[in-house]
Amino acid sequence: RSPTISPPLSPPSGPTSRPSSTLTVSCESLMDKDVGSKSDPMCVLQQSLGEDQWTEMDRTERVKNCEKPEFAKKLLVDYFFERVQKLKLGIYDIDNKSTSLNDDDYLGGVECTLGQIVSSKTFTRPLELKKGKLAGKGRITVSEETSLQITTQIPDFMGKSDPFLEIFRQGDDGSWQLAYRSEVIKNNLNPNWKSFSVSLQSLCHGDVQKPVKVLYPLPQTMTPPVTLIPSRVVFYLQIETEYSFLDYVMGGCQINFTVGVDFTGSNGDPRSPDSLHYISPNGMNEYLSAIWSVGQVVQDYDTDKLFPAFGFGALVPPDGKVSHEFSLNFNPTNPYCQGVQGVIDAYRNALVNVKLYGPTNFSPIISHVSRFAAAAAQQPTATQYFVLLIITDGEITDLDQTRNAIVAASRLPMSIIIVGVGSADFKAMEFLDGDEGVLKSLTGEPVARDIVQFVPFQKFQNAPKEALAQTVLAEVPKQLVSYYKLRNLPPPNSPQSNK
Repeated sequence: RSPTISPPLSPPSGPTSRPSSTLTVSCESLMDKDVGSKSDPMCVLQQSLGEDQWTEMDRTERVKNCEKPEFAKKLLVDYFFERVQKLKLGIYDIDNKSTSLNDDDYLGGVECTLGQIVSSKTFTRPLELKKGKLAGKGRITVSEETSLQITTQIPDFMGKSDPFLEIFRQGDDGSWQLAYRSEVIKNNLNPNWKSFSVSLQSLCHGDVQKPVKVLYPLPQTMTPPVTLIPSRVVFYLQIETEYSFLDYVMGGCQINFTVGVDFTGSNGDPRSPDSLHYISPNGMNEYLSAIWSVGQVVQDYDTDKLFPAFGFGALVPPDGKVSHEFSLNFNPTNPYCQGVQGVIDAYRNALVNVKLYGPTNFSPIISHVSRFAAAAAQQPTATQYFVLLIITDGEITDLDQTRNAIVAASRLPMSIIIVGVGSADFKAMEFLDGDEGVLKSLTGEPVARDIVQFVPFQKFQNAPKEALAQTVLAEVPKQLVSYYKLRNLPPPNSPQSNK
């Protein structure tokens, strides 16, 4: 039987500009629970509330007697880049008219994040009855869609009619499949249908060069009999070119995450409980909390999950010389760590192998990431964007060089997040964030766009664990879009990028 689900969340009141994700779901090889016939599947979308609690967000229609359903109704969920949005898609065999799922058979489901879906061209997973137990050979496929705005009109013609409009897409085998049916307009000789949105995926499988067929069914009987001349359907088509963050990520733009950690002496001896690098009995400190909080969100948008991680301001083995750009894994030719856990493991290992020293220089690591961003900027497509997370106790010593480095980076596909740990004076960080006005280089050159976000960690010590990431990452989507808009670059897999 089906698991228990909390009631749907009430929609927020008032207008909102929050982007929504439109999910299309299909399944194959579903289990048969009905005797003598196939199951009648429906997909239910749930979102995690934390602590193993889920609430229903949306559900598809029921498809009768089908083991390979392609659900027509799309699932809607608000999208937040700065959050880890855990989702559960469950497939149920519906045998009654009740909206409750408690007496319906559970055919399997999948747990994932919304970030995994939107960063995948096609998200396909095996269905599970529970963790580790497959639901036979059942599989689920989820895709996110981009919409198209259409307005339609048919000129006058003689006769009485209740007109409606049908639009068909062409399949790979040349057959025509219904993609959209309009509303019926009663007794109207000059129908103007309402504008409507249909996804490019539904209309033409994302290929705007593919033909579509528009049918206007003529009335079967007319009094008196008349000869009808087929009318011309007038379409006003508008494809929005104001691309969103979702368009870029879904189009194939990779977000590359880099970490820079402050190992200067002002942090204190890591063996002392007073040190900002001291790892408490629960296995955490402010540096680890910041890495984990931000990293677990960003990692869903990086296909290979390999993150370069660096330290600065320490005496580094084997020669014991000070470095402002050393690999946390001590491999200068391959500084990449496997996932967020790999960064954490490298940080823990570095703590016991380096000696905290100084000074606190940001510019070398900013310039390091800028070199990769500059190489990506030479490409004619929006394929790579870089996010640098710097965690520091705030006592910067190369402020002028850092100003210059940030101004240069503002013209590259790059964002910088600075998290200040401890209780130091962070006025310099606020200056770099542009809180005191537009940041300029030493020569007076202003930043091309705002790319720095600074937050003090202590502000979030008593807040929910996800609050830090929500604050520091909230601006990244705008920063990414502003860069590609500045460069007039469409998403990689959009029709405009293939011209």
